[in-house]
Amino acid sequence: MMDNADISPCRAAAPTGRAGEPLAMRRFILKAGIAVAGLSFGLGAAAQERWPERPVKIVVPSSPGGGTDVFARILAQALGDQLKQTFIVENKPGSSGNIGADAVAKSAPDGYTILVASNASLAVNPGLYPKMPFDIDRDLTPVARGVMAPMVLVASPSLGIKRFDDLVAQGKSKPGSLFFGSAGVGSPPYIAMRMIEEVTGAHFEHVPYKGLGPAYQDLMGGQIQFMMADAASSLPFIASGRMIPLAVNDTSIKQLEGVPRFDRTAYGRNDFFTSFSVMAPARVPASIVQRLSREINAAMKKPEVASRLEQQALIPVFDTPAGFAADLKKERELWAQVIRRNKLTPEQ
Repeated sequence: MMDNADISPCRAAAPTGRAGEPLAMRRFILKAGIAVAGLSFGLGAAAQERWPERPVKIVVPSSPGGGTDVFARILAQALGDQLKQTFIVENKPGSSGNIGADAVAKSAPDGYTILVASNASLAVNPGLYPKMPFDIDRDLTPVARGVMAPMVLVASPSLGIKRFDDLVAQGKSKPGSLFFGSAGVGSPPYIAMRMIEEVTGAHFEHVPYKGLGPAYQDLMGGQIQFMMADAASSLPFIASGRMIPLAVNDTSIKQLEGVPRFDRTAYGRNDFFTSFSVMAPARVPASIVQRLSREINAAMKKPEVASRLEQQALIPVFDTPAGFAADLKKERELWAQVIRRNKLTPEQ
C-alpha cells in the first residue's frame, strides 16, 4: 500500500547541448550569427555597387616621365571624368618595378589601390629575379592589358650617328665605347639591346636607371649615348630634335614615318614590345575587377582619349580580365625563355 507521499507528475529536464547549454539558446545564437553574416554580406555587396566612393590611388612603379607614367596619367584623368571620382597617380620607382608592384600586392583588396605597370614588372621580372618580394599569381589580379607601346632606338645628337648600322659598327670596332641607358635589367628595351649584341657581335656598356625619365635627361645631356625606349615617352624629344631616332619596331607610327625598321633577318626578332597594364591586389571582389576592366575599355574608346593615346603612339588593347591573364601567362614564359637563353641576371 502506497503511503501519502507527493506523487505529482515528473517534469522532464530541458535538452542541453555542449557544456549544458540549452538547445533553444544554441538555436537562437545560430540564427543571430546567420543574420549578422547576411547583413555583412549585404553591406559588402552594397559597397561594391557604390565603388568608387572615395579617391582611387594608381601606383606607377617607375619614375615620372616614362611611358608607364604617361599612360597612367591619361587613364587617371579619363576614369576620373567617367566615374566622377578622383584617381591619384603615385610614383614608387625602384628594383625594376618590384617596389611599387609589391606595395600594391600588399595593399587592401578593396579596389582603392591599383597598379599600372609595364610588362617588365609583370612578365619579365618573375623570370629574371631568383626571389621576388611577391608572387604575381597569388598576390595580384589582372584587370586589363591597357596599351601596347612600340619601341624605338634613340641616340643623343652629340653622338653624331644617324644610322643604326653605324651604331652597331662602332659597337663592334670599339667594344664598350658607347653607353646605353635603360629602366633596369628587367626592362624589355634592355633585353632587346642584349639580343642585338648577341646577334651582331657588338658590345655596349649598360647604365641602369630607376625609370626612363632620368635616363632621358642623361641622354640629352650626353652622359649616355643611346637607348632603346618606348615611343610613347620619347616622341616629344624626337619632335624637338633632342633625340635622333635610329630604328623602330613598328612602322605604323605616324610620328615616325621614314624611320627605318629593325631588320628582322640581321638583328633577330624585333616583335618584343612594351605594354602598360592594370593590375589589382588579389582578393579584390570580382565585381570591382570586372567593373574596372569595362570602365578602362570604355574610356579608351572615347574619341578624346583615343586621340591622346594615338598622339603618344600607344595602341589600345580591348580585352577582359580572363583574356589578359591568359596572355600574361604566355608572355611570362616567352620572356623566361629569352632570359635563360641569354643567361641574363639582375646584376648585369
